[in-house]
Amino acid sequence: MGTKLAVVLCVAVLAASGRAVAHHSFAAEFDENKPVKLTGSVTSVEWTNPHIWFFMDVKNPDGTVTNWGFEMASPNSLLRAGWKRDSMKVGDVVAVEARQARDGSHHANAQVVVLTATKQRLFAGSPIAPSP
Repeated sequence: MGTKLAVVLCVAVLAASGRAVAHHSFAAEFDENKPVKLTGSVTSVEWTNPHIWFFMDVKNPDGTVTNWGFEMASPNSLLRAGWKRDSMKVGDVVAVEARQARDGSHHANAQVVVLTATKQRLFAGSPIAPSP
């Protein structure tokens, strides 16, 4: 019975670690060759592990509005980089430099977030350096 339990635990640990590695793969989800620069109004900020997400409404050239979602680093990483839970609030207008999702959806990995009211530039924790 002890050997079976040990085997089951080893398999569970290996399976869980595989999911964790896959989850954190930037290249699997986002395309570094698809940079986007968008400005819009923040509609929601989710301070959850393993990544903070925020959403914003972006006005399209035809006048319609699209809600975009942006992945950032973990809460701990952003707190160490100077973020506070209220650094970006619903209603704030922000400019974002990001890399779009591979599937073409309105999701992206944020690299830089700029609060347009104060021009404060915030590090977003992306593994890819922003374009100049």
